[in-house]
Amino acid sequence: MSTVELTKDNFDEIVSGNGFVLIDFWAEWCGPCKQFAPVYESAAERHEDLVFAKVDTEAQPELAAAFEIQSIPTLMIVRDNIAVFAQPGALPEAALEDVIGQARGLDMDEVRASVAEQQAQAQAQQGSGQEQGDRG
Repeated sequence: MSTVELTKDNFDEIVSGNGFVLIDFWAEWCGPCKQFAPVYESAAERHEDLVFAKVDTEAQPELAAAFEIQSIPTLMIVRDNIAVFAQPGALPEAALEDVIGQARGLDMDEVRASVAEQQAQAQAQQGSGQEQGDRG
């Protein structure tokens, strides 16, 4: 399967509709992005069960901003609508395969539990911060 171009119009549909999506944030003028492109395409051919997508940060600045992309290329992996990996830099083929293997091996029940716990802690901290503000 070749890569899919993500836009603000199709992003939710593609990412929500697939359990495992790799996203390459890139730009035409970026040298490291051009070096990473054939590595990414090659991985897409080897892993036909996964969705490999690309976001052109120049054409889709809203998506780049939404994910706080500071440097390109940045690779993000989303499983079950949870970003489980995000790292800037052009990965060599062996490193990309390793990351894909690690993401495949994740226990998503554990990941969801961890995310829920972090959200609960954040809400508790916000709640205690508001109480202190009310007293002052």
